[in-house]
Amino acid sequence: MAPQFTLFSHPVGPNGWKVAQVLCELGLEYETVMKEFGDGENGMKTPEYEKYNPNGRIPALIDHSANDLCIWESGAIIMYLVKKYDPEHKLYPASIEEQALVDTWFYFQMSGFGPYTGQAVWFKVLQGNKNVEAADRYVAEVHRMCKVVSGQLEREGSGWLVLGKCTIADLSFLQWVRFLYRLSIDIEKEYPLMYKWKEAMLAMEGVKKSTVGEVWA
Repeated sequence: MAPQFTLFSHPVGPNGWKVAQVLCELGLEYETVMKEFGDGENGMKTPEYEKYNPNGRIPALIDHSANDLCIWESGAIIMYLVKKYDPEHKLYPASIEEQALVDTWFYFQMSGFGPYTGQAVWFKVLQGNKNVEAADRYVAEVHRMCKVVSGQLEREGSGWLVLGKCTIADLSFLQWVRFLYRLSIDIEKEYPLMYKWKEAMLAMEGVKKSTVGEVWA
């Protein structure tokens, strides 16, 4: 039997793995199609792929059980999955009030933590630190946001961001937190609560099933 979903992803890009982890935690069957950066034969910047994601990025998801509905942007995909396929509210709560708490941190990851980490890696690592001012600015922002997350974990006191359990808010951060070694940030020493949080997520069965461990620190 063919998988219900097709996920377009990338071996390293964190946003594709975010979706894969949610799919696995919800017990949903999917097939992954790995794409490459650029406009090569298997690239994201090709007319063939841009019919799925006109922005030419990963991830994109096709739900074959919903007339091949295609969704792109990791946040939109994850919200679709939990709204439609999480009736037990494993990763997303039922009440509007609790949803707001989860959404706050979920959107903070998408609007802040992820983009700033990506820019820091671009300027400091991929561009060889040629623009020191830009690299330093983004790395400093990453540290600031790590302090924000660490502060919330301390206030919450449960090991999770909100509601005392793992939600899509937590999982949305995982692959980006795993990326911090690229910036020479040792979270075990510098942000121990984040390190314990990361390790707790890595121990989850769905996460273990979905993640290509050798790619990450």
